[in-house]
Amino acid sequence: MHALVVIIHLIACFSLILIVLLQSGKGQSMGAMFGGSGSQALFGSSGASSFLTKATTAVAVVFMLTSLTLAYVSKSGQESVIPDFLPITQQEQQVPASDDESRP
Repeated sequence: MHALVVIIHLIACFSLILIVLLQSGKGQSMGAMFGGSGSQALFGSSGASSFLTKATTAVAVVFMLTSLTLAYVSKSGQESVIPDFLPITQQEQQVPASDDESRP
């Protein structure tokens, strides 16, 4: 179960990165003015923005759900990341004697 959620989470991570990088910036009209209008030829004139926006939303929801699931699973486990704190005994508190007395 845990491994499956981790795999889905990693796929969502990389998908979200790729989808965000595929999206064009807000200043795309300036580039189109200077002959860069062919940048949207793959998806059409306005099809890319709506498809990529919906894909970003869907992948972000999957990413958040897997993040919350992994946090819940790690919190509810019986294992602890930090070892149990043991009180310091008297022997551990003693500082070893220095060699100051033997020095001339």
